[in-house]
Amino acid sequence: MDIKEFVAQSIGQWRSQRSAHHLAFGHFEAIRSEIAIEVVADHDPAVIELCKAHDIDPGSAVAPFRMRWEGQSDWDEEEEVKGTCILVPVPDPGQANRGKLLRDRGYAETMAAAGDYYLTADGTFVLTTAYDRAAAEEKIWFINPNVRCRVSLIKTSAGSGVVTASFSSEIRQEIRQEIRQAS
Repeated sequence: MDIKEFVAQSIGQWRSQRSAHHLAFGHFEAIRSEIAIEVVADHDPAVIELCKAHDIDPGSAVAPFRMRWEGQSDWDEEEEVKGTCILVPVPDPGQANRGKLLRDRGYAETMAAAGDYYLTADGTFVLTTAYDRAAAEEKIWFINPNVRCRVSLIKTSAGSGVVTASFSSEIRQEIRQEIRQAS
């Protein structure tokens, strides 16, 4: 699997159930959210701007996409968790299964970020991103075309300690609607 195939398989509406262990606070959090992953045109101004901000030729970007999320956490039930970001994969020349992933909003810190990704032989997407005060490692894999899992670790910037560990299971929304219609 290459990055284009991985992104194509990810496009759609997802319902996510995430459990997060915030080790620094000794707190467990459950988050339910709706996630929309949609194609963004290669020539979209946000894609071009993000590439230029990282000194990358916009012509080397493939399969850019936007991710939007909205959900509720049991940590603070009054506050809605929501956001959006543009993600731009830039494969290493000659290696379709490895490259950079540019984000206009990071996972561990809400700032633009560039991480290194690779896809394993079984199609698992692995992303590592270094931030100013932390490092993030994320793995995403598909159980089948409509169910995927995600594991995320937020580590100290030196990578020596884990601050947060989370697991998400995500189900494509169209399938949930089909199940309801079949009942």
